[in-house]
Formats: sequence, structure tokens, C-alpha cells
Amino acid sequence: MKPRLVDHPPNPYLAQHAEWLGPPPEAKIEVYEETAGSVLSQNDSPDVPYNWSVNPYRGCQHACAYCYARTYHEYLGYGAGTDFDTKLVVKRNAAELLRKELTRKKWRQEMVNFSGITDCYQPIEASYRITRACLEVCVELRNPAAVTTKGFLVVRDCDVLAELNERAAARVAISIPFADGDAAAAIEPMAPPPSRRFEAIRRLRAVGVPVGVIVSPVIPGLSDVDIPRILEQSAAAGALWASYTALRLPGSVEQVFVNRLRKVMPLRADRILNRLRDIRGGKLSETRFGKRMRGEGVYWDSVRSLFEVSRKRCGLAPGYGCDDEGEDAPSATRREYMQDEAPVCDDGQLAFDFGS
Repeated sequence: MKPRLVDHPPNPYLAQHAEWLGPPPEAKIEVYEETAGSVLSQNDSPDVPYNWSVNPYRGCQHACAYCYARTYHEYLGYGAGTDFDTKLVVKRNAAELLRKELTRKKWRQEMVNFSGITDCYQPIEASYRITRACLEVCVELRNPAAVTTKGFLVVRDCDVLAELNERAAARVAISIPFADGDAAAAIEPMAPPPSRRFEAIRRLRAVGVPVGVIVSPVIPGLSDVDIPRILEQSAAAGALWASYTALRLPGSVEQVFVNRLRKVMPLRADRILNRLRDIRGGKLSETRFGKRMRGEGVYWDSVRSLFEVSRKRCGLAPGYGCDDEGEDAPSATRREYMQDEAPVCDDGQLAFDFGS
């Protein structure tokens, strides 16, 4: 891959913004280690089906142009563009903190999701092994856990995930928004290609770990046509359930995505952005809780129908948020997934999907 040059939208939390008079320098990977004060985050959004999440890292090497977590980097004084991809913060004491928090008297053995923000199996995990250490804590304490990832590195931890599934419960959701490798490389350049993610599903299922696929995000006018192929190949690899979310571009993420799109797909960019406006009531993004992960309108209805028809044809159970209807549907679905008796797939496994 060609070297990336420093490129950021203005940080809304900084009073000053500097622009390069000449060509910007190359963006080099920098790793910062921190001693975190906490690692378990509570969530009450109706858009996602989990109450608790663990995020071992800040920033993500996968460099997905659409990643909603880019705005979190601005809170650190960094940029939402190449800083997010290259200035990585590692929570060295994450496993220690997790053990402390899961052994509190008030803890109720709830499902913990890895990760709610950045990918816990991004390449840096290969050397730091913090996600693995946290999962080993879950095994030790018999605490259920779910993983959402694009990273092929998750197969390294097949042993831990299989043991956790025997002792408590383990679920993995593999995020695959593209079936076409070229489109994936253009929009999420440092993430493993779709073929490797299908292989990850296959290997995890081979050791008995329940796995689903999350088509996230669906980019109207670009990746929605890939839905049937993604679900077919996921089912063939052994996936048990499927879910999906619509592209959302909060804050500075909108500029990062639009800039990337115009750079890598200049002839298609306007058509894709117009389709996105079709599902967002004329806007490029939606900020309302319960609406952020889904579109609306005629075009989105066609996407939803395509997904549901493809899912049923492939024999995949519905994941969180599938075929939702009505103003209160997302929160109602969330309540269903938080109940003790969760939906069950044909093979008897619980049909959780923890895409964010």
C-alpha cells in the first residue's frame, strides 16, 4: 500500500486548526501506552444490543473510511483522519481492570462485548495480546463474552473462545460489508479482505464457536448489491445468523468518508452520496437514537427486503435489529435480546449479534 499522508478534518474541540503550506508529511504509526482507570463501559443506547463493552485500544489500523469511532480520537486532541489510523493508544492494564470489575459483588455475570468502539483484533493485538488476556479473564470467571471484528487474528484465539463457550457463552460476529475485494480495499484498506473473513467464520465454527455475520455498514449505491453474496458465502462457511446496519457518518467522519470516496471512486461518488441522502431524508447522516443504524424511504425498504429474502434463503437466523418496523422497534428488539431467553438458531445455539 502507498504511504498515507496526514489528512484530517478540523477538530471541533480545538480552538486552532493548522493547514500545510506544502505537501503534508507521511503518516507513520505511533503507539502510546496508557494505564487506564477503567475498561468496562456501560451502554444504554437502543441502537446496540449489549449493556457492557470492553475496548482495549483507541484508534484502529484497519483505516475504514466510514468508522463512526473516528470522532472519539478528537477527544484526545488528535485528528479523525489519519491520526485515527496511525496514533494508537493501548490500555496495557485492561485485563487487570476487567478482572477487578467482573469480581465486584454487584456484578451479575452479564454478557460483555469486545469491542464497542475500535476493533479488538486489529493488527496491533498480535503483539500486545490484550484482547486474548481479557478473554482469558472471562474464561477464568465464567463470564459470557461476545466479539465483533473484521480481524482474521480472531482465529488465533479459537482455543480461548471455544473454552469460554463451554464454560459460559461466547459469540463472534464477523463484520463483512463487501463481497468485492477491490471495493473493500478502497474503503477499508488495512482490514483483511472478505475472503479471509469468510475463512475466519469457517475456522471458528470448526471448533464449535457460534458465529454470525454482520453486514455493516450497508453503503447504499455501493455495497447493498453485495448482500446476497455475503450471506451466501457466510452461510457456506457455517455462520448461524446475520444482521446489518446502515452507514452513518457522525461529525468529522462525514468529511473523511466523502474525501476517501471521491478519491478512490470519483465517477461513482455522487451517485453513492445521493443514494445515502435517499435513506437519510436528504442528509448524509442521522443522529437520532433508534434511527442511526437504519435508513428510511423507498430505497432503504428495497435494501431491507433484499437482506431478509437473502437471509431466509440462506437459512440464517435473524440477528439483532433484523426486519425491524416502527418507531419503537429497535428498543423493543433490544429488550428481547436482553431477556434470559434469547432467540435460538436451528442448531440450538443462541442467535446473538453484537454489531455496533
